[in-house]
Amino acid sequence: MEETSLRNRREDERSVQSIQSKEPKTTSLQKEVGLLSGICIIVGTIIGSGIFISPKSVLSNTEAVGPCLIIWAACGVLATLGALCFAELGTMITKSGGEYPYLMEAFGPIPAYLFSWTSLFVIKPTSFAIICLSFSEYVCAPFYSGCKPPPVVVKCLAAAAILLITTVNSLSVRLGSYVQNVFTAAKLVIVAIIILSGLVLLAQGNTRNFENSFEGTKLSVGAISLAFYNGLWAYDGWNQLNYITEELRNPFRNLPLAIIIGIPLVTGCYILMNVSYFTVMTPTELLQSQAVAVTFGDRVLYPASWVVPLFVAFSTIGAANGTCFTAGRLVYVAGREGHMLKVLSYISVKRLTPAPAIIFYGIIATIYIIPGDINSLVNYFSFAAWLFYGLTILGLVVMRFTKKDLERPIKVPIFIPIMVTLISVFLVVAPIISEPALEYLYCVLFMLSGLIFYFLFVHYKFGWAQKISKPVTMYLQMLMEVVPPEEAPEERAQPLGATSKPR
Repeated sequence: MEETSLRNRREDERSVQSIQSKEPKTTSLQKEVGLLSGICIIVGTIIGSGIFISPKSVLSNTEAVGPCLIIWAACGVLATLGALCFAELGTMITKSGGEYPYLMEAFGPIPAYLFSWTSLFVIKPTSFAIICLSFSEYVCAPFYSGCKPPPVVVKCLAAAAILLITTVNSLSVRLGSYVQNVFTAAKLVIVAIIILSGLVLLAQGNTRNFENSFEGTKLSVGAISLAFYNGLWAYDGWNQLNYITEELRNPFRNLPLAIIIGIPLVTGCYILMNVSYFTVMTPTELLQSQAVAVTFGDRVLYPASWVVPLFVAFSTIGAANGTCFTAGRLVYVAGREGHMLKVLSYISVKRLTPAPAIIFYGIIATIYIIPGDINSLVNYFSFAAWLFYGLTILGLVVMRFTKKDLERPIKVPIFIPIMVTLISVFLVVAPIISEPALEYLYCVLFMLSGLIFYFLFVHYKFGWAQKISKPVTMYLQMLMEVVPPEEAPEERAQPLGATSKPR
């Protein structure tokens, strides 16, 4: 009898273990991103459509080759310094979501909520929409030779790109990383082709466009700020790795290393690409070009010039994938902190991805495609982005005095965040003073309108709002098979600002 009882007990234990093995091990975000993938996310997100669009705008504001190249180098230096400040923040506050948890710790919930509000509805979706619109225009160009593609075709293709990228990143973190790695390799191919072609032309003596490179320069405060705006748009993405800190393996090592390797690599590529452009085009010809990289390919790579628009399309779709991969985490963290619908913080049981947050982000980006005005979207993006970049880095300075007890595995010299903060103030204020426009006022009013929703739905939490949101959350939870994140594992069990020891 005892042997039978013991045998039955062992069988019960095996059956329980079998059932448990079929259940998901955890519903927390997994640490799937290593150093190589981190570098690829930075490089792949930064190098997108900007380097193929911004050279004309930077040159139009500097009016000469020499100042143009200096602006490109200065933008790279500023992006690197800003990223180093974010490296300190990211290793001090090991939370995904980029600026959101840093503003929460430094200034409290209202600035953090305004950032999440502005990011979710302005900064991130407009960036995603701009990149996908650029991708669709390059893809459509070969099919509409000699004329502009119909706007409806461009917008439909951009919407299809958003749908595809959103689906990939909702299915798997690892799949999103692999896609990012592949497209990063593809975009580096076209970057290498342009750079090597330019160096060969320089070695052959094509240097006439660099003679008297500062002649005719007419710089002003407004022109410099606008040149920086367009140059920094090409560098945007320097802070993207901070949005997935919780998914980085050994973030205390890999986060700063990815920044130190990735951004200087991009800076060198950008300068050399502009040098290559000027080896085959005069400043006047570059300003008259409809697509700088395509013009370069027609003059240097013919009859294989078709390679340029193809790989530019790869470059833009890779940047869009990197933006979606990281921005979905901001929505996830805002939902987890109660600043958005709670369902946005839920994680897919099967995929272990913040699928509701990514889908929400894709829907908002698709809405921005409807007007389809890239120039206005860039202006909104740049103004709002650098306002919060400066505020976040100011928070780093503030926490040096108010949060002295926080562990700082990386600590940059204090003059760096102070300098970056002052430059951010210049970038935000200078365009308004030099060329005032109602668009800036509209952007500020929209950001401040977030306070209305904060006090109605977050601070006071009116009962009628909870009654509406609860059944919606339950329905989406069943429809998408998502669950709330567990509170026990690692960083999620700690309050904002707490740090975990490196493994």
